[in-house]
Amino acid sequence: MEMLGMAGGSALEQRLIELETRLAFQEQALAELGEALAEARLERARGDELMRAVLADLRGLRGALYADAASEPPPPHY
Repeated sequence: MEMLGMAGGSALEQRLIELETRLAFQEQALAELGEALAEARLERARGDELMRAVLADLRGLRGALYADAASEPPPPHY
């Protein structure tokens, strides 16, 4: 009967090792996803800032081209 207990303990120990290994891989994957998300947020912030700068430049160019608002052509949908 004692041998049966050892065999059961060994299987339980193997299962515990397997679960700990899976947990370690999941923790690593979660850390990598967190880093990727932080990087994506920074990239989006840079893109947003670039878009604001481009729009400001475009407004400036339109203002220079059409100094008189009456001389600005109507929008395309008219």
